[in-house]
Amino acid sequence: MSLFFIISSCVLWLLSLWLLRGWQTAAPFSSFIALVLLSLAEKNGWQLLPINSTMLMGWLCMTLVVMLACFLQPSAVRAQTKGWGYITGGALAGLAVGLLGSTFPLSISINYGLMIIGVVAGIFLGFLLYTFTPDGRPVAPGSGFFFKYLLAKGFPTAITVMQAGIALVLLIAMYK
Repeated sequence: MSLFFIISSCVLWLLSLWLLRGWQTAAPFSSFIALVLLSLAEKNGWQLLPINSTMLMGWLCMTLVVMLACFLQPSAVRAQTKGWGYITGGALAGLAVGLLGSTFPLSISINYGLMIIGVVAGIFLGFLLYTFTPDGRPVAPGSGFFFKYLLAKGFPTAITVMQAGIALVLLIAMYK
């Protein structure tokens, strides 16, 4: 049964990355369900990763806030997919850079912080890179729409990728 939970959570995380392109309201929820399924995985009666109810409740609250914020956006902003690849690619690159901190013998709290800083910095730099393309000029830093669009598309992306990052930080901490 644990193998089912692990495979299902991986599939849901891939689905959540795909949902970031078209339906950002559902992407954080898909990622949260993947985290919940991974918390149910056991090996010899012990949890595979120490994902406790406090962590799940905190991420549930963040997921609900992001979903509500996405739902309250104007439909024109919700339907917009410009820069999706840059923002998501930046988030994943930032996640990889943030996980490099896990190679040092630091506390797990510092590793969480490095992962979060990496994801946020990756989203910002990915979106900044997008603004230098011809399609991104309408949301360039001087346009007045830079931070509005960055927050509208970056916030759901950050929460979605960070939930996968939590599992990876725990995985690296437990098995290194």
